[in-house]
Amino acid sequence: MNADKEEQPAFEICLVVPKRTVKEEDESCDCIEVLEKELRNSGFMIERAVGISDDFIKLAAPLKTLGRAASELRMKKPTYIGMDLQFEWREVDAFFRQPDGSLFTWCERFQCYCHLLYGIVNNSKFAATLRLDDKGFLWGVGESLVKRLESQGVVKQVFPLHDEVKKKQLLKSWVLNWRDVTNQPIDDMYLYFGLKIAVYFSFLRMYTRWLIFPAVLGLMVQLVDFRSLQMMVLPVFLICIILWAVLFFQFWKRKNSALLARWQINSFSDEQGLKLLSKEWGLQSSEHAQDIIKVKQAYQRNEWLGQLVKLRNNSIVILSIICLQLPFELAYAHLYDVTASDAMRFGLTAVYLVVIQYFTRIGGKVSVKLIQYENNDNREYCADSLVYKVFGLYFMQSYIGVFYHAISHRNFKTLRKVLIQRLIIYQVFENLLENSLPYFKYSYKKFSAFRNKKIGHSIMSKIKFNSKAEKEYLKPTYAASIGEELEDGLFDDYLELALQFGMAMMFACAFPIAFVFAAVNGFTEIRADTVKLLTMVRRPIPRATATIGAWFNIFQFLIVMSICTNSVLLVCLYDQEGKWKIEPGLLTILIIEHILLIIKFVFSHFVPEEPAWVRAKRAKNTTHAQEICHKQLLRSFSGGKRHWE
Repeated sequence: MNADKEEQPAFEICLVVPKRTVKEEDESCDCIEVLEKELRNSGFMIERAVGISDDFIKLAAPLKTLGRAASELRMKKPTYIGMDLQFEWREVDAFFRQPDGSLFTWCERFQCYCHLLYGIVNNSKFAATLRLDDKGFLWGVGESLVKRLESQGVVKQVFPLHDEVKKKQLLKSWVLNWRDVTNQPIDDMYLYFGLKIAVYFSFLRMYTRWLIFPAVLGLMVQLVDFRSLQMMVLPVFLICIILWAVLFFQFWKRKNSALLARWQINSFSDEQGLKLLSKEWGLQSSEHAQDIIKVKQAYQRNEWLGQLVKLRNNSIVILSIICLQLPFELAYAHLYDVTASDAMRFGLTAVYLVVIQYFTRIGGKVSVKLIQYENNDNREYCADSLVYKVFGLYFMQSYIGVFYHAISHRNFKTLRKVLIQRLIIYQVFENLLENSLPYFKYSYKKFSAFRNKKIGHSIMSKIKFNSKAEKEYLKPTYAASIGEELEDGLFDDYLELALQFGMAMMFACAFPIAFVFAAVNGFTEIRADTVKLLTMVRRPIPRATATIGAWFNIFQFLIVMSICTNSVLLVCLYDQEGKWKIEPGLLTILIIEHILLIIKFVFSHFVPEEPAWVRAKRAKNTTHAQEICHKQLLRSFSGGKRHWE
């Protein structure tokens, strides 16, 4: 079998345990010794690393151990006939292998690690007594050992480790490869970081490349004098920009579906499929028509109740934004406008940034609480619901001040100054914060570890971090700024792209070269996010998200908003310059607005969402799978008939 040719497994999971100050006389009761013994019995390869303040147990799992866990999890994996079937170790050669020849993806391996790690339970008939130094506690019958040790503070953390060999390969082929700035080893990223991060970088690369067209067009509109045709330049530019945005997201759908087909991934999650399957079995298990009607009514009641709960939660968030955040943002914009001193403006902005950070955190926590009462199918649906709610807060923060200046002044020069300040300051501030904050967090944890150890020893100046596991432990996690409950660090990366896209699109007529800033920032983000993931933060926990999720709908919303805002800007422009009368000018702008909306919704269905080869491949796999099932059924029937005869 190909499984015998699998390379030596790398250490990918680490457990943080405290140092022992007292040597246990009876090692059979020492909880860390028991933990290591049970880990070996579960099939793990372990390695002990000594740190300054803690010890680290690194785990690696051979392919056979992972295969056993996948079978116990009833993991669905793609086969070479195009069907996702339940994994069985005896039929390992029938299952699809990754581009590098490995059997399991990083997401699948992580699931197996968690299953094996937390599946270590006390199978004896009596509770076991465990000790650490002078502290003792019981390990109950049927209780998970790792969860018990976590509750007692023995296992401080369980986190993924970077694979140093693959990490160096990615640094060489990704970060240090300057031949093509946007070139990225997507397959290697998918295998190392998982599906969600690979999809993000695919989107970022395509988005950055497509930004070259509006950037060049915006420079031409800003710098070239079209003389007699100058009045028609901005409306034509707006039509081109809207058409560009619509086509980009339609072609992104094609790219996304092609990536999923390339990696043999079904776009529907397993949890959603299991939920639908349970509903189907619930209906089939009812023998009487009256029971079937009751089951259907129960499902319909739960479905509509969940929709009403979502509507209530969304209403709470929207009313909070309108009644609380909107007056606050308008008050800040007005005070900033009427303040004459630059020093006072600087102080006002500093106070605003501090207050708005706490406001956003409170909004994120409230949104998480509200989502807990929603009837979402899985964690990704919960995360999408959180994105919608929190983006409303950031939307108000980012754009209400610009809207205020645009409406109050009705002056394109003033509006351009505000946009330049927002784009430059926001991009520089975000990039500095994004790249410096993880380093400062790591330095602070490192200093704290030395300081705490120096209290008991006088030779700390000679001690260095010899363990790579300890260095990884001190690095910050790849978490979202609103918390780690439902979202990871990609929330902030997508948020930055969305806010920048909205700023450029919604005020395109006032500041066409905003797309130049967006393109430069895109090229910068590709490298900055790469360095951050590989060197500055821990290896992220993989997430099996097949698309960009709620962010796609947010981008679509920003396109529609840009049609409305740019139409208003054109009305203000032509009315102020006196080129047109307001009546025919307003009529013309309304016509342009309707044309843009038609373009938006027509071209959204003009480009097929899937390439033809993807549809052909799926049809071929379906036909092949049906033929195999039919042959197997015929063999079963023939064998049964011969057995009966």
